[in-house]
Amino acid sequence: MVNTLISPPTIRTERLVLRAPASEDLPAWTAFLASKRTAHVGGTKNEAEAFVDFAALIGHWTLRGYGRWMLVNPDNDELLGSVGLFYPVGWPEPEIAWTMFEAAEGKGYAFEAAIATRDFAYGNLGFNTVVSCIAPGNDRSIALAERMGAAFERYFQHADIGQMAVYRHLGPTECGH
Repeated sequence: MVNTLISPPTIRTERLVLRAPASEDLPAWTAFLASKRTAHVGGTKNEAEAFVDFAALIGHWTLRGYGRWMLVNPDNDELLGSVGLFYPVGWPEPEIAWTMFEAAEGKGYAFEAAIATRDFAYGNLGFNTVVSCIAPGNDRSIALAERMGAAFERYFQHADIGQMAVYRHLGPTECGH
């Protein structure tokens, strides 16, 4: 049985704080969802759609007992993106998902936060496996998954996003859990 939480914990890594989404994050999330950076995660959204998306990000913690954190630089409180566990209706199984804002790209933050997420899933929630679902052509996300040791397993067809590649992450034993 998988353990779940309703109140998101705060996780600290060497360079990051992973914390619960908060209302003050909505403007940055809205700006991200209006940007071209969303090409591989369903495309751009208007302000109303961004609000619903952000509410779903928060509600995921209540419905599933786990979810995505907001990534913050503790030195300056800059919001860097969102990383965590994601398992909405229509997904094949729980995944480690990451979304990085443009200023945070290429600095290793997604890798650091995704490793912390995987460790949390195995060490705290008792997961036996996790995947990452990646849209074809999202080369940076594919490279990140592979850097974490994940391997391509199969494709699945998402009703809204289309075909996605499923990358299976290393299991708890291989990660020292």
